[in-house]
Amino acid sequence: MTDTVNMFESFDGQQLAWREMGQGRPLVLIHGFFSDAQTNWIKYGTAEKLAAAGFRVIMPDLRAHGQSARPHDAAAYPPDALARDAEALIAHLGLTDYDLGGYSLGARTTVRVLARGVAPRPRRVVLSGLGDEGVTDTGRRTGFFRSVLTGFGSFVRGDREFMSQAFLKTTGGDPVALLGILDTFVDTPPQALAGFDLPVLVVAGVEDDEVGSFTGLVAMLPDARFVEIPGNHMSAVTRPELADAILPFLTG
Repeated sequence: MTDTVNMFESFDGQQLAWREMGQGRPLVLIHGFFSDAQTNWIKYGTAEKLAAAGFRVIMPDLRAHGQSARPHDAAAYPPDALARDAEALIAHLGLTDYDLGGYSLGARTTVRVLARGVAPRPRRVVLSGLGDEGVTDTGRRTGFFRSVLTGFGSFVRGDREFMSQAFLKTTGGDPVALLGILDTFVDTPPQALAGFDLPVLVVAGVEDDEVGSFTGLVAMLPDARFVEIPGNHMSAVTRPELADAILPFLTG
């Protein structure tokens, strides 16, 4: 089973990439910061497992990531740019009956799509690798990522930035473009989350302590359930248990 790469024009003319795998019910999955669709969803078999179960898995590369445009102009990174990109892809594909989800920054982007209410409402939502602080206090870790990107290449094993630097090297990321992403972050208040009256799955690694409380996020959502899988914030996305948690939620 192979994936294809396509391009579309987003809300501001930027050329963004998306991959697809499988046929059936549309499922849009958005990757995390510093990553891309290939690394997040395809490399470790998550997309293939979902596609084999009857889903058309649609996986964009966020702007400044993967095969999408990597502009260095600050004007290319307005608030909520990533949610607007997702809305543009959903509109481009003409999706009206679909499921939506993401990992880490991709899950936060999913939250912003719901909060904005511009795109057609998905049937079900998957928020993986995202806790309450990652939604309501997006600035908490911005300083850390700014340090990784501005000091890229200078960190050595033992530095707290080292693992993020190493990951960014493996994905071939552009530190200048990725700095712009930090300016797109928008907090979503608890009262907005309380209006998400659709089924939500929150799934995360049992050792993930980077994005706040997962049960805290579940408590703010009117129809959410929580599944723990092995791993931490960086490793849980590589686990087969991620697809194993998502599938029964989407097919149940």
